[in-house]
Amino acid sequence: MPAIVASKTIADVILVEPEVHGDDRGRFVETYRRQWFPLGREMVQANRSEKDAGAVVGLHYHLHQADYWYVLRGRARVVLHDLRQGSPTTGATEVLELDGGEDRGLFIPPGVAHGFSSLTDVLLWYLVDGYYNPADELGLAWDDPDVGADWGVTSPVLSARDRQNPRRQAIEPGLRPRAGMRT
Repeated sequence: MPAIVASKTIADVILVEPEVHGDDRGRFVETYRRQWFPLGREMVQANRSEKDAGAVVGLHYHLHQADYWYVLRGRARVVLHDLRQGSPTTGATEVLELDGGEDRGLFIPPGVAHGFSSLTDVLLWYLVDGYYNPADELGLAWDDPDVGADWGVTSPVLSARDRQNPRRQAIEPGLRPRAGMRT
């Protein structure tokens, strides 16, 4: 049975440490099971993201989509920020590391802004419970003082989109998620 740990900082965020089975042939890890997550729905799309050391991705958030992240190779510093109105942890920021050598998965519910910095070259595999929808691809400034995250990189490399994301205070009310909001 994997270790399933609810975040003490942000409600509904779950960290999974699955069992690793190995022998002389190699190893086997069951990386995901829907039943591990109380808010989990069927995951319908899998994605692969490869980033060079020093890259910063995010912060991104969705009104309707949950993510499940699993770093296969490298080390990523993950930043989470609860944007959900009505959440008991709204405004909370959590920073943690996922390392391909440690076998840990991370469930991120809708409304929690998420991003990562590549402390090394990173291969991130992730599942989402909604097909790509540009209307549900929203952003929050990675360097917002209200987030207050230490990304662990000195010269971050960002996409044009991520350099233009608004600060928390500038997000329009209709684009602020509410706790439990899903379709």
